[in-house]
Amino acid sequence: MNTYKKMAIILIAMTLVLANCKPRQPSKAQPASQPRSVSIAVFIPGAASGSPIYEMLAVGVKQAADEYNAASAGQPVAVQVIEAGYNQAEWEAKLTALAASGNYDLIVSSNPSLPELARTVRTKFPSQRFLLLDGELSGDPGIYTLRYNQREQAYMAGYLAALFIVEAGGGKAGLIAGQEYPAMLQTILPGYREGAGAVDPGIEIDFRVAGNWYDAAKCAELAAGMIKAGVRVILCVAGGANEGAVQAAVEAGPDAARIIWFDTNGYAVRPPYIIGSCVIRQDKAAYSKIKLFLEDALPFGRAELAGLRDGYVDFVEDDPLYVTAVSASVREKQGGMLRRLRSRELVLED
Repeated sequence: MNTYKKMAIILIAMTLVLANCKPRQPSKAQPASQPRSVSIAVFIPGAASGSPIYEMLAVGVKQAADEYNAASAGQPVAVQVIEAGYNQAEWEAKLTALAASGNYDLIVSSNPSLPELARTVRTKFPSQRFLLLDGELSGDPGIYTLRYNQREQAYMAGYLAALFIVEAGGGKAGLIAGQEYPAMLQTILPGYREGAGAVDPGIEIDFRVAGNWYDAAKCAELAAGMIKAGVRVILCVAGGANEGAVQAAVEAGPDAARIIWFDTNGYAVRPPYIIGSCVIRQDKAAYSKIKLFLEDALPFGRAELAGLRDGYVDFVEDDPLYVTAVSASVREKQGGMLRRLRSRELVLED
């Protein structure tokens, strides 16, 4: 090879080296300032329609995403709602399929059984992250949980039930649950009993289980039996089956029994048979926690508890139907108890 050819090869090689040493420029298609693209799945363990607590979950997630998208002048956050149906035996498989797809940066759900299912799924898909409300699990770096203080929630219901019963001249307080589960047996039932006992230590609690969250006929049968046994107020924690208890109270007549609603505002379901609504603000919780996630500030690995002072658990006092459903004396005493809870004069740790 002559000298001129050698020099040409050297020059070409040097040109290539210098070209590769230039600093890389941001892609025009993905500017450095462009908001990250995020996909969120809302996993409904049941059906959203007719389940206000799950409707609130989806509403809160979508509200946070819409605000983020509006502020970003685009749609970097996509939300998809997936209904898993009422067969709990299928939830793990459906949750696993979502994680296996690799399509979602975050899976959001709400149910006391979901944390353990999510932990199992993460053993197979460790990069999948979860935000779970109404459940508890700490220590897993890919799972954040927020549990509501249901001792407070149930205490408020039991206190009102006993106030109404004492004023009515006596009777029992009842509780119908969709199923037996740890939070029901360890928190809600004891909290309900505790609240009623604070008004009347001798009050009897009649506890019955429907066996599912949708069988209104079964719930009506249970409620009718309770009313015949002297129950004057029934707290319903049975999802869509609650309607059956309301119907049983209506058929028994206005002087026989009344209903207390749990998780959502139920006064309008059948006035004046609904005398109280002990609610959780699931839409507010979902909204605030999704905002933290989008800001990379959601504390994965933690299990948090939220109650009345946090604004996620409450009793609805300002509904006009509440005013007409119970006497001024009952409202005054219930309001006094609520003020003690809010001021932490009365502390109910869950």
